[in-house]
Amino acid sequence: MVTLAMNEMTTYRWSFEEDVEQYLAAGIGQMGVWRPKLADFGEIRGLDLLAESGLGVSSLHWTGGFTGSDSRSYAESLQDALEAMRVAAELQANCLLVHSGARAGHTRNHARRLLQQALCELLETAEDACVPLALEPMPPESASDWTFLHTLDETLELIDRIGSPWLKIAFDTYHFGHDPGVLDRIPELVPRIGLVQLADAAGPPSDEQDRFPLGRGNLPLDEIVGRLRAAEYDGAWEVELMGPEIEVSEYHVLLRQTVDAFHELTGMGATP
Repeated sequence: MVTLAMNEMTTYRWSFEEDVEQYLAAGIGQMGVWRPKLADFGEIRGLDLLAESGLGVSSLHWTGGFTGSDSRSYAESLQDALEAMRVAAELQANCLLVHSGARAGHTRNHARRLLQQALCELLETAEDACVPLALEPMPPESASDWTFLHTLDETLELIDRIGSPWLKIAFDTYHFGHDPGVLDRIPELVPRIGLVQLADAAGPPSDEQDRFPLGRGNLPLDEIVGRLRAAEYDGAWEVELMGPEIEVSEYHVLLRQTVDAFHELTGMGATP
């Protein structure tokens, strides 16, 4: 089954309640929950609203920062990650998104040790909760403050070293869709992908996060989606949009355009 999800960052100006209502009205089946929005609305109220609506949760965003790059200690970041995992389990989320944090003055080897230690501790809870971790690499041009994992290869190497079926990779087309070599790697990636995030772009990734609506940029999304489906990716397809164009968008129009573009990409036909 092909399931379209929408990340709440896309509709930044809307509340958690508006996101649920409007995503459902647009025919979107799942949503990527943003922790601050859920906290503002109230966790118990949010859980009840989602249960009543029938809207699934493609992911919970986000946890990590185990290197201290956001001014928290390792212990504080790990405790936050355990709390995020508890919430993800309550939401029955498909995955919990993890960002490593920047190097923050550490050597690369020490930063990797901190991340690996945190992941191993968190994975014990992930297995009990039945919620995979989705570790997201991002190029330095667009996210040097968020992660020191900048390539697919180094992220996959870490995942393979840990060797847990509950640790996956988050594959974002904005970050890696511009690389022509990624198309040939998709069959290798699919068994390790915990979440696919979709966005279009007019150029390489940048710190402006200038994401475009699906079909409005020049990424080969049709080829990427086609190869992911051919390799039998069966997880959610989560659209995550942000940047100058998205900030001024009329969200109702953006949702309709996204649903139609996604249906065209997947061969499902446009919305009526």
